[in-house]
Amino acid sequence: MEDQTQHEQAGPEVQKRIQDSFDRQGLMAHLGARMTHIGPGRVHIVLPSRPEVTQQHGYFHAGATSAIADTAGGYAAYTLFPEDTEVLTVEYKINLLAPAVGEYIEAVGTVLKAGRTLTVCQLEVFGVTAAGERKLVANGQQTLIRVKRPEQ
Repeated sequence: MEDQTQHEQAGPEVQKRIQDSFDRQGLMAHLGARMTHIGPGRVHIVLPSRPEVTQQHGYFHAGATSAIADTAGGYAAYTLFPEDTEVLTVEYKINLLAPAVGEYIEAVGTVLKAGRTLTVCQLEVFGVTAAGERKLVANGQQTLIRVKRPEQ
């Protein structure tokens, strides 16, 4: 049975809050990453292949792979947080399962357990070919903390 959360969209206010926050991330802009899905407890981020995000063998660099996985999980959690809060990563662990190759990689962050203070997310990264074939290249788990938005 297909996971319905894969297609469910967050409300317009949540989508705007998440996208606005993502757009302020210098690292994601520097890498060339973009969000392709914002749903309740689920976010997808795509990173196109280009020399600047690869390692010496031409595979996507583990740092780039990990960065978009961490970010996807963080924003997946943030979709469930109240408007006056922010999200910070407490810890994450990632397993690199196969060389990350393809036209792009796609990170999917999915909330496993949302708590009042701590939230746990599943992280998956897929290599996607030009023909649309997907291969799981990394997976992990992440713990995030909800904090009050700082006064500005």
